[in-house]
Amino acid sequence: MSHPDPLAGGAPNPAEAAAPAPNLETERLAQLERENADLKDRLLRALAEMENLRRRAERDVQDQRAYAITKFAGDMIGSADNLRRALDFLPKPDGEGDDAAHAAFRPLIDGVELTERELLKALDRHGVKKREPIGEKFDPHKDQAVFEIPDESVPSGTVMQVMQPGYLIGERVLRPSMVGVSKGGPAARQPEPQASASQSEAKPEPEARPRVDKRA
Repeated sequence: MSHPDPLAGGAPNPAEAAAPAPNLETERLAQLERENADLKDRLLRALAEMENLRRRAERDVQDQRAYAITKFAGDMIGSADNLRRALDFLPKPDGEGDDAAHAAFRPLIDGVELTERELLKALDRHGVKKREPIGEKFDPHKDQAVFEIPDESVPSGTVMQVMQPGYLIGERVLRPSMVGVSKGGPAARQPEPQASASQSEAKPEPEARPRVDKRA
């Protein structure tokens, strides 16, 4: 009597039933890897954002410390200007006959000069520096040209006279210097890049001249 073969009939094959399992495990592993990469990306973005916030906060604190006295310093430089005007208007000895008159004002002059020096030192300790750019090249970011002085002996655009000194607070301009600049002299030499043969025949562009404030 023959026995029926269980593999030959309709019974499922155990090997075939277990075949889809590796595919499910592979898909699950791929999904976990994608989730892990996404979480890692979010973590890195959050860390970068926190670092940016930290740096921004440090920069804000530094700016607050450096420029907190901007308004106060702007008021104090007006007092420094008044002290300088007082010194300029006090009589100065022009000859032997003026020595006695000047000697009478000497204590007052010394007191005003001492007050001016102490005020400027106090401003300097808080990052406010006086700027008188005589002999320097005109800087449109820090200077305000109010008139021009014809002088061919110096390069054009050189500060020749300071009508009112400027002040800097940190890296910012608290008040620009009001200056007179030279006109008519040779242009200041600028380093020129290496030009090709076709560019060597091109005419150089004229140097930009400082804009004079006509309202002054």
